[in-house]
Amino acid sequence: MSSVDQVREEIAELLARPDWTAPAAFGLGFATLVDPGTEPIDLQHCKVLDVRFPSTNRDENLGFVAMLQHLGGYEDDSSVVVERSVLATAMEKLAPVTSDGGSHPNAELLPVLASIDPTQASPLGTVRVPVLCTIADLQAPPRDVVEVYLRLHLLSTRRVAPHGCSLEGQFGLLNNVVWTDRGPADPESFPAVQARLIARGEQISVRSLDKFPPMLDYVVPSGVRVADASRVRLGAHLAEGTTVMHEGFVNFNAGTLGTAMVEGRISAGVVVGANTDLGGSASIMGTLSGGGKEVISVGQGCLLGANSGLGISLGDNCIVEAGLYITGGTRVTLPDRSVRKAAELSGRSDMLFRRNSQTGTVEMIARGNAWSEGLNESLHAND
Repeated sequence: MSSVDQVREEIAELLARPDWTAPAAFGLGFATLVDPGTEPIDLQHCKVLDVRFPSTNRDENLGFVAMLQHLGGYEDDSSVVVERSVLATAMEKLAPVTSDGGSHPNAELLPVLASIDPTQASPLGTVRVPVLCTIADLQAPPRDVVEVYLRLHLLSTRRVAPHGCSLEGQFGLLNNVVWTDRGPADPESFPAVQARLIARGEQISVRSLDKFPPMLDYVVPSGVRVADASRVRLGAHLAEGTTVMHEGFVNFNAGTLGTAMVEGRISAGVVVGANTDLGGSASIMGTLSGGGKEVISVGQGCLLGANSGLGISLGDNCIVEAGLYITGGTRVTLPDRSVRKAAELSGRSDMLFRRNSQTGTVEMIARGNAWSEGLNESLHAND
């Protein structure tokens, strides 16, 4: 039996164990922590500033994670620090497989992570440690900071679509971080760190003070353009063919499902369909402010004019006139001259919203034949 066959046989045995359950997703990466000054490092008792997952996995590469969990005894843990000895043993065991010239993203990370020295603090007072995170159920709320970061990576690497995993409680788990050109720093100690560096003649620039970093510092999706990296948060989902211009913005757990031009704001939770154009400074309401719960979506082939706003969902082939803000309570005159609240039109296709320049009323003009029979009265039934 060849060495490769032996590795495959061992992995098959690990996967077949009755006490092992396949995770829905997992990631191997490294976390930045405020230097705890003690060893061993326990993630649950450290201040985690960020986590980077160069490779994300969803319902795949289960043999790799089964082996790593077995070697480290991590079966009962969701987020753990991976010891150098475990990384070294995994590299040795997988050497026959990784030497075949193929692509093995997870295994190729092993020597990179093994080179990290968790005892060596950076000038920012932080240390980096290799971590393994496994998620049993993507619909269950995340349990710690490391798991939140893996879920954000899953979104930005397109392993999960917006709303495809729970982010409940993330704000309470994530720490506020000083994002600098030299890495993440702890706000509590940063003034002293900054003074020490400047006194030595070294420069450090602060990019933001926030719980979420820019996506492009962690994930660079294929087939997209982003004019200003600070305008797209980690956790954004940008489909191939998406362009985000300088004034565009995409929040976490939101984004595009196909080719799109984004010159406006896609708030948290908002999903935009293919071949849709958000004009300059257009805004789509999210679910974070004002206690809103409704998830806004925009269908395919839509256009939101410059400086327009949207507080209802749109189906396909819709237009909102430049400068017009449609909220759920906006009174809209329909083609049959009846007046309805815009919320009653939410999710419908083939609509053009405009403000009559003579009367000031907001009108909905039907596009195509979709409205030849008027508004479906079943939409207004309250029983």
